[in-house]
Amino acid sequence: MVIEHLGTISSLQRDAGGCTLTISDSAPILGDCRIGDSIAVNGACLTVIEFDKERHGGYFNVWLANETLDRTDLGDRTRGEQVNLERAMLAHVRFGGHFVQAHVDTTATIIRHERDGDSLRLWFQLPEPTVDRPSLMPYLIPKGYVAIDGASLTLTEVNDSQRTFGVMLIQHTQEKITLAKKADGARVNIEVDMVGKYVGKSVIAALGGGGEDGIRRLVEKAVENIVAKDK
Repeated sequence: MVIEHLGTISSLQRDAGGCTLTISDSAPILGDCRIGDSIAVNGACLTVIEFDKERHGGYFNVWLANETLDRTDLGDRTRGEQVNLERAMLAHVRFGGHFVQAHVDTTATIIRHERDGDSLRLWFQLPEPTVDRPSLMPYLIPKGYVAIDGASLTLTEVNDSQRTFGVMLIQHTQEKITLAKKADGARVNIEVDMVGKYVGKSVIAALGGGGEDGIRRLVEKAVENIVAKDK
């Protein structure tokens, strides 16, 4: 996913059901906009429910359900902040990035920044896995990719035991996305490789299902068979 434009949050109106988010200064991506179109905001695919191509530098409204607020960092954003914007890719245009759906898996926390010449290195930590949200670390590999706030970036390092990973932003990228402006401790939206997720699910199913328990049972059975042959 290649970010098209940086918009500005001009309003957040929350209630028990969710949040209406208004994003201004967005005229460059509203030229062909229609009600019901999808626009990725910080990597989260959202539906346009209202827009105007001229007022407030071009604005559009989207609705954030509670699931979206829980799964992403959009509830942390404040008025005046910039957000990464990208329209849905058309089928006939050149494919210029990685396979990204704009369906955020979870958030990660920025734990460190470090300058490296004109580039900027950043490190992130994923939350502790739960039953409802298993670890995403199996889908992160060095020189693979991860979408952070909608920007598809190459992984420079991965530490499974610490649940951490790193990326590097060249100077051009720092100027085109919001990530370089975020401080340590800030949350970011994470989407991992969807192909890896499908492959992982297929392999587990082929091994008898049950996730790690299924794999463990398969290994135990193989060991039992080897021991029985040796007797």
